[in-house]
Amino acid sequence: MPHIDFKNDFPGIRSAMAYRPETAEPMGALAEILLRDDEGLSRADRELIGTYVSHLNDCFYCNYSHGAIACIYLGGDQDLVDQVRNDYTKAAISEKLKALLAIAGKVQQSGSAVTKDDIDAARAAGATDRDIHDTVLIAAAFCMFNRYVDGLATVTPTDMESYPKRAMQIVEKGYGSHVFKNKQPV
Repeated sequence: MPHIDFKNDFPGIRSAMAYRPETAEPMGALAEILLRDDEGLSRADRELIGTYVSHLNDCFYCNYSHGAIACIYLGGDQDLVDQVRNDYTKAAISEKLKALLAIAGKVQQSGSAVTKDDIDAARAAGATDRDIHDTVLIAAAFCMFNRYVDGLATVTPTDMESYPKRAMQIVEKGYGSHVFKNKQPV
């Protein structure tokens, strides 16, 4: 049961965003920029970073929502998404993404936990400054999104079939401000 009455029945962050669409617009715009940019990191990499941070934050809704989106970008490779959640160091991903996930995990703990050695390792694995920047901002944003979802005790669907359906909508339409019109998700 949500801590406040959102006056809607939407799941997860969508209910809180529909409740306050004026705050949803900039958050959706940020997600659109960070997660759908095609420069540097792939969309799959970006979603895997968000999934990993959500997993670390124990945010079920964001973990499985963004895991489902990553899965679509990965051509249905759910096993790879699960590998990243459970032990990315052994996952079949690039060394660059492993180094960036190490940074994301440190951001999840505290921004000041990221060290020069972490940055140097990411650069040595092929990460650009933009990749590092986006990784840190994705991780920081997901800490905010996760706490928004869980801090208000939004409804979390337990029907795992609902996540891929919503994921496809995000893949096709994105996160932008168009998602909410008249307090109703599109």
